[in-house]
Amino acid sequence: MIELDSIDRRILEVLQADAGGTNVELAESVGLSPSACLRRVQRLEESGVIAGIVALVDPVAIGRPLDVFVEITLGSQSEKHLDSFEAAVQSVPEVMSCHLLAGDFDYLLHLNVENTRDFERIHRAHLSGLPGVARMRSSFALRTVFSTTRHDLSDR
Repeated sequence: MIELDSIDRRILEVLQADAGGTNVELAESVGLSPSACLRRVQRLEESGVIAGIVALVDPVAIGRPLDVFVEITLGSQSEKHLDSFEAAVQSVPEVMSCHLLAGDFDYLLHLNVENTRDFERIHRAHLSGLPGVARMRSSFALRTVFSTTRHDLSDR
C-alpha cells in the first residue's frame, strides 16, 4: 500500500467518476501540469492502486437486466475442493463476481441474466456442474437500490 496525498486522492476521485477524459483535462481538474499528472497516474498504475481502466456496460442496455445472487455451499472445505471450485466458476461467462465468505455458505455469486429462463439455462449448463457443490440457493433482485464502483477516498 502506498501513501496517497490529497492530489492522488483527487486524481482517483476524478478517474472513478469518468476515466474517459484526456490527461490534459485530468491535469486541469486537479491543478497539475499534464506531465506531473501523467507521472502520478503512472505511479498509481505501477503500484496497483489503479488496477485497470474499463468501460462500465449497462446490463439493461445489453439485455441482461436481471441480477441473480447464488449462495453456494461446498461439501468440503479442503484446499483442493476450494481451488477446484474457484477455477471452474471463472469459466462461467455470466458470473460477474464470486466471493469466498465466512458464514452460512461458502461462496456468493453475482450473475446478470436476461430472465428466469436464461438463468435456468445457466444453472443447468454451468452451475449444477461446478465441482464440490453440496447446496445452491438463488435469489433474484427485484431492483437495484444503490450500486457504485467508487471507493471513498476521504482522509479518515
